[in-house]
Amino acid sequence: MFILQAAAMWPGVLPLVVLLIFLVHPSRCSPGKVNYREKEKEVLDDILGEKKYDARIRPSGENGTDGPAIVRVNLFVRSIATISDIKMEYSVQLTFREQWLDERLKFNDYGGRLKYLTLTESSRVWMPDLFFSNEKEGHFHEIIMPNVYIRIFPHGSVLYSIRISLTLSCPMNLKLYPLDRQTCSLRMASYGWTTDDLVFVWKEGDPVQVVKNLHLPRFTLEKYLTDYCNSKTNTGEYSCLKVDLLFKREFSYYLIQIYIPCCMLVIVSWVSFWLDQSAVPARVSLGVTTLLTMATQTSGINASLPPVSYTKAIDVWTGVCLTFVFGALLEFALVNYASRSDMHRDNLKKKYRETEHSSSVDPTTELLEQDGSANFQMPLVRHPEDSISMDKIRQCEVHMQTPKKNCCRSWLSKFPTRSKRIDVISRITFPLVFALFNLTYWSTYLFRDEAENE
Repeated sequence: MFILQAAAMWPGVLPLVVLLIFLVHPSRCSPGKVNYREKEKEVLDDILGEKKYDARIRPSGENGTDGPAIVRVNLFVRSIATISDIKMEYSVQLTFREQWLDERLKFNDYGGRLKYLTLTESSRVWMPDLFFSNEKEGHFHEIIMPNVYIRIFPHGSVLYSIRISLTLSCPMNLKLYPLDRQTCSLRMASYGWTTDDLVFVWKEGDPVQVVKNLHLPRFTLEKYLTDYCNSKTNTGEYSCLKVDLLFKREFSYYLIQIYIPCCMLVIVSWVSFWLDQSAVPARVSLGVTTLLTMATQTSGINASLPPVSYTKAIDVWTGVCLTFVFGALLEFALVNYASRSDMHRDNLKKKYRETEHSSSVDPTTELLEQDGSANFQMPLVRHPEDSISMDKIRQCEVHMQTPKKNCCRSWLSKFPTRSKRIDVISRITFPLVFALFNLTYWSTYLFRDEAENE
């Protein structure tokens, strides 16, 4: 206020007052208060000027040579959404980073004040023409702003980072399904620049990072490997990188949903062996119901898998279980046929015994009895008591001549009819054969799984 009053009293002093204010302003006295955000603009205008920088020209090679530009790549896997067996694909969300050296972008960092410059438009600088060769679908993330940035460091190094979601093809071998392991790849290659101009390499140290709390519904990510996959075509050789993700299928889900229910259906079909032979409706209903249920289970499993030309491990399991259930139904048909044969044979034996009993009486004796001569007997007439004693003697002779039965025959002799014997044999044979199949199945596929993944 005092300065303004003095300037009003002496108008010639006003220019001196203004100069004094400008000289004593804090921004002029403190060199540390420079606005370096304004300096960023000046640097960007300088290094990205139209007459100085052309984004169409690739950077030079290492040490300023005319060799290929080296681009170092690293990934951060944020999530893996789905792994589809039917479509043979998987979805992944990742942060993709590239880093290369472009000496045309060197700038003064003002004593370390400018650590790096940040851009959000990739068209301002030269970009590698990388693409994902096994990609089916993909999109960038633009909520709330595009998830992308470009950092330019004082020595000319450029870092490009972007968040993307991809759906990638994953050819699968399902011969061991669901005891299998699948390897899904992520392939990245140059589209137009050959290895004479552009080479992709993995960043040293930790090129691939995976989020710690990664959870998949039916798989477990066991490990991941980085490798190179350069390809040669008619137009030249192109640099390529790949990541192999090794997934192991979670078997507990399939054990609860497929294997245990199939075992239960097979065991339920064996209940018909313990039912009475005359319970025809019960045995038929049980066999048909288990057969239809097993067929429905098989069709549901196949609906969740692609139609392939080879036999899968689950096909062997469901096929054998279906065969056991169908065999139990056929066993009842055989028992029913044997039961009718036993009845027919018993009727024939009964008729034969009645005929033999009627023929054991001599016609002369009957004639004499009819004439009232019951006390007179011919000396050549054979009494029924004599025939019975002769039959006993013959039976003893036959018993002495027949060889001694083994334990199995003696045990089966306790069951008089063939139909009952079939049921008894099935009660033992079906479980034993099914147990042998389980032993062979699990030992074969588990050992094959370990051998193929070594």
